[in-house]
Amino acid sequence: MTFKMEKVPSQFGRIAMVTGANSGLGYETALAMSQKGLKVVMACRNLDKAEEAKQKILVVEPKATLEILLLDLSKLASVRNAVKEFRNKHDRLDILINNAGIMYPPYKKTEDNFESQMAVNCFGHFLLTSLLIDLVPNDPASRITWISSSAHKTGRLNLSDINFTKKYSKMSSYGQSKLVCLMYALELDKKLKKAGKKIKSNSAHPGGAHTNLGRNMPKWLLTLMKSTILPFITHPASNGALPILEASLAQDAEGGQYYGPQGFLEMSGVSGVATIAKHAKDMNKSEHLWRISEQLTGASYRLY
Repeated sequence: MTFKMEKVPSQFGRIAMVTGANSGLGYETALAMSQKGLKVVMACRNLDKAEEAKQKILVVEPKATLEILLLDLSKLASVRNAVKEFRNKHDRLDILINNAGIMYPPYKKTEDNFESQMAVNCFGHFLLTSLLIDLVPNDPASRITWISSSAHKTGRLNLSDINFTKKYSKMSSYGQSKLVCLMYALELDKKLKKAGKKIKSNSAHPGGAHTNLGRNMPKWLLTLMKSTILPFITHPASNGALPILEASLAQDAEGGQYYGPQGFLEMSGVSGVATIAKHAKDMNKSEHLWRISEQLTGASYRLY
């Protein structure tokens, strides 16, 4: 059955947090959720851009209930501060969308000694989720949705040097980070089920959505792609957000599942269940990854 936002019932009284909600997929997700009555916390690292995005949403949906939260996922201290601020105002969180991400930046170490793509795309979200999960109601409608990518299929875990301290490849790091996001989703859902929880942890990918994520790609490559294959494998960010919305809002969306476009190469088209690469389901590596992530971030998931 094709997912359609029109069929999603009112979400009034519920609260969602969307990281990176000031642009692209995060913006479209926040807009669509606010139109369904959700209170949306826009967790962003740039407050000015977040305010601009908030005002844009209010033009489209004047009744939207929006809140801005300062969150820089490249800094664990910022994650902890953001959670502290959120908990001072709220005693529940129905939906968490781990969306924010960066792609193909030059090599950079964060203040926590993480490679920047791993820091923003993975470790920051891993800690954020651990610090908020006790506020998530034990209900099948509660969702934690991690944004992955088709790049997870070529991504490989480098558990002996997960932060690329020896040899950096921006493409390898990006692929690894998207694989890690998907593995986090699957492993967390497994742990939630083991703990007897009804909360669903799942994942989604946008396909070839038009966003500013590819701003660090070589200009010659972007130019070449725009004149050749991009028109056939891309769609607007609003379409790219549909798998995220299906994973987080559809009543029949499953925990441990992966949603994405159903068209050619799963790059565009209507939303539905997407293909998970076999190596993303490696339980031994998933558990090892979880332990490493806990050690690096100091996260502790209290599920019982």
